[in-house]
Amino acid sequence: MKDFELGAIQERFADIVWEHEPIASGELAKICEKELNWKRPTTYTVLRKLCEKGLLRNRDGIVVSLVPREEFYSAKSEQIIEDSYRGSLPAFVAAFISRKKISAKEAEEIRQMIDAFKEEG
Repeated sequence: MKDFELGAIQERFADIVWEHEPIASGELAKICEKELNWKRPTTYTVLRKLCEKGLLRNRDGIVVSLVPREEFYSAKSEQIIEDSYRGSLPAFVAAFISRKKISAKEAEEIRQMIDAFKEEG
């Protein structure tokens, strides 16, 4: 997947598209006016930039994502672990649970995920 560097506002805009897609660009502008207090030109400028980055597509006034939300956030999580923890998932988990305790149920869910995705041999 491409490396999508998005600012907080661009990410919020992408979330709006993911929540409503496919969506007419005019309707998107109305939602952004209500939720982000943007004027129509601001919406179209941000839309154009995210289309240029390859995250969204605006064809015939209909906006859709080219990258699913889950794929985007998964790649973002991987990049955070790479940048902040030298790619070490155990170091990330240790840092996370040292500040926020997890319940027994959460621990079991994590164990099940690890077992399901564990590399063989």
